[in-house]
Amino acid sequence: MSQFLIADDHPLFREALKGALSAKFEGLAVFESSDFDSTLQVLSEQEDLDILLLDLHMPGNGDLYGLIRIREEYPSLPIAVVSGSEDVNIVSKVMGYGAMGFIPKSSSSDDIASAINQILEGDTWLPKELKNKVAEIEGEDREIAAQVASLTPQQYRVLQYLHEGLLNKQIAYELHISEATVKAHITAIFRKLGVYNRTQAVLIAAKLKLEPIEQA
Repeated sequence: MSQFLIADDHPLFREALKGALSAKFEGLAVFESSDFDSTLQVLSEQEDLDILLLDLHMPGNGDLYGLIRIREEYPSLPIAVVSGSEDVNIVSKVMGYGAMGFIPKSSSSDDIASAINQILEGDTWLPKELKNKVAEIEGEDREIAAQVASLTPQQYRVLQYLHEGLLNKQIAYELHISEATVKAHITAIFRKLGVYNRTQAVLIAAKLKLEPIEQA
């Protein structure tokens, strides 16, 4: 019996995808999550998952952070990003940061099933029109991915707020923590990213941001 995890914050899309996959895979067990934290929870509870179908923009994912962090913690789990975008730059980053496939939400149920089967066999999968356009990410980006994977979710939230230009007291207010805790997180972020100031940290954060993706 196959076991899939659909991680997407849109219940209607999860239900539609679950129905489509159940018709293609006999005896399929489908687990669902709606944000990054609940995805980690399911991953920790279900050790025999065959594949994760991941939406980049669900809450807590921080664009590429969710993919990078899950890839680091579950290196043997196949991950396919299911997205409403077909932007080549986004696809290149997604594949470079460890996804085994990029499936547009506009894909037919037959194409989605074919993609999943190919990924489960150990191959990567991309839409035909994107195969020859996707570029490999550079060595610097791979190093950044390894550094970012070491950040806790809370530290990454602080990094996102730094990227938005918030002051320490504003970050403390948003996260309901003390300024001293914010400073401790920032110190840890600098150490893990190998930087010495906010500007350098913000430049790294900018590399992980994606343009807003229109959800199907």
